Amino acid sequence: MAGLLDSVDQRTRLAGHNRLELLLFRLGGAQRFGINVFKVQEVLPCPPLTRLPHSHRAVCGLAHVRGRTLPVLDLSLAIGGRAVPDPGAGFVIITEYNCSIQGFLVSMVDRIVNLHWEAVRPPPKGAGQGSYLTAVTEVDRDLVEIIDVERVLTEVVGQEPALSPGMARATEVAAEDRAHVVVVDDSAVARNQIRRTLEQVGVECTLAENGRLALELLRGWAEVQDPRLARTALVISDIEMPEMDGYTLTTELRRDARLNGLYILLHTSLSGVFNGAMVEKVGADQFLAKFRPDELAQAVLARVDALNTPDAATASDPAA
Repeated sequence: MAGLLDSVDQRTRLAGHNRLELLLFRLGGAQRFGINVFKVQEVLPCPPLTRLPHSHRAVCGLAHVRGRTLPVLDLSLAIGGRAVPDPGAGFVIITEYNCSIQGFLVSMVDRIVNLHWEAVRPPPKGAGQGSYLTAVTEVDRDLVEIIDVERVLTEVVGQEPALSPGMARATEVAAEDRAHVVVVDDSAVARNQIRRTLEQVGVECTLAENGRLALELLRGWAEVQDPRLARTALVISDIEMPEMDGYTLTTELRRDARLNGLYILLHTSLSGVFNGAMVEKVGADQFLAKFRPDELAQAVLARVDALNTPDAATASDPAA
């Protein structure tokens, strides 16, 4: 285990090629789960835990690791399963999501696998609203489930953050003239967080569950000259998504003469260590870490306000 993540910093070469690497683990049974290596800081045997009274049942306690204190969540309990058997014999995967650091208790860590995002699929339709899956894939002919960690953290750590009262603003702009945003994210929780934020600042949006669906949507609008395309102020896209990631979506949009003028904001829970370089490499316009409603609202309103100036609007219209 000691050398399992030694080469994580070198794995950024995968970004922009619609590829990912998953750290595989188990929660007590035969089912394997996966987490993107980019979100993993460290894997270690479960350290001593300090219990927290009145905390969520999935919170095992606090761990003190290398001079910092972080919460450790039993990931099996968090998704409605049984507690990880014998925590002392388990492992903690230390991760960074949505600008916070936490550990996930698992029973066993397997290995790292290299996959193409096209091999990662949305969860089966029968999974329903109560599912904690954000995607599935296959490794060695076994199903690997990828958990919607953003939903887990929203439920366990606390309610989703709200927009500051001073940020919300009413709009009297007619619907046909209102700025439009395309939101691309495989997490239903994240999509709804963004949608609610946009609604509070008077911006309408269309939601897409992954990069491939978003690309098909925008190309379809361009084909029929849908008026929503001309009103699209920006595309807000996650990076990690089944079938087509946000980097590849950005690259494809830049290659399409009808869509290459779209403003693209990459909005992700991935660590920001290499995102600045990747934004420039694939041709995105901006990077923003999840999920800070005020920062997202400010970025969207700045873009909308910029388009309200005649020169900017003419230069940025994809149909122009």
